[in-house]
Amino acid sequence: MDIDSIIKEVIAEICGKQNFGTAAQQDLEYSPASLAKYIDHTILKADASLADVTRICDEAKKFNFASVCVNSGYIKFVAEYLQGSGVAPCCVVGFPLGAMIPEAKADEASRAVAAGAKEVDMVVNIGAIKSDDWKLVLKDIEGVVSAVKGRAIVKVIIEACLLTDEEKVKACTVSKLGGAHFVKTSTGFSTGGATIDDVKLMCTTVGPDIGVKASGGVRVYEDAVGMIKAGASRLGTSNGTQIVTGSQNTGAASSVCANCGACNAVCPTGRTTILKDKY
Repeated sequence: MDIDSIIKEVIAEICGKQNFGTAAQQDLEYSPASLAKYIDHTILKADASLADVTRICDEAKKFNFASVCVNSGYIKFVAEYLQGSGVAPCCVVGFPLGAMIPEAKADEASRAVAAGAKEVDMVVNIGAIKSDDWKLVLKDIEGVVSAVKGRAIVKVIIEACLLTDEEKVKACTVSKLGGAHFVKTSTGFSTGGATIDDVKLMCTTVGPDIGVKASGGVRVYEDAVGMIKAGASRLGTSNGTQIVTGSQNTGAASSVCANCGACNAVCPTGRTTILKDKY
């Protein structure tokens, strides 16, 4: 069966399903501290300093987060700093646009793993998705998976805010075909972040064989629990400390823009005034 036939078959199957989500997760209760194992503690800002990255690593070690996620330029430092902590060093590749040639993305992934990355979050070629060029999308994903095979987990960022529901299903299907271990909602640097509906759709598409990472706009405890109950098995956030301590973005803190990238004219959470000059 060719790739187009597989995609059509999966779309037909998804359209026939009436209920999204995972009942077992929806019935569970979560303490703030119990969420630590889901969190990829993230710092991807262009102006992130070594001191900023060190602070994120220290927080991750303190709360036993799943990983620390950084740009590839910092991955060697992060891998060495986290050694023996149980927190995985993770980096993004092809970030944030995913628009480079597949060979360049695969090379960045290979070099990142050689520097110590145990998890790689790659941005898919979104233009190829929009062009309906699924062979190129598959080549892009397979290139990274092959470059790191046996050495690191691969998560494919599909930038869901830019896709139709049909394109999301197709992108998740091809990611699974390409050997990815996770599909991920967002970079946090585009027009929107993770949504409950997208997480449910992505989980339904990939099934239990691979994970779903919700990223972008996951800022407080309630956001995190909502994503997990929708089926997410990882959360990408720069607010991990606030989430696991149960801190609320209220009062003075509500005026701080988290640079989640999910805004347009107003913050979708209603908790802050956006600061567009920050990103």
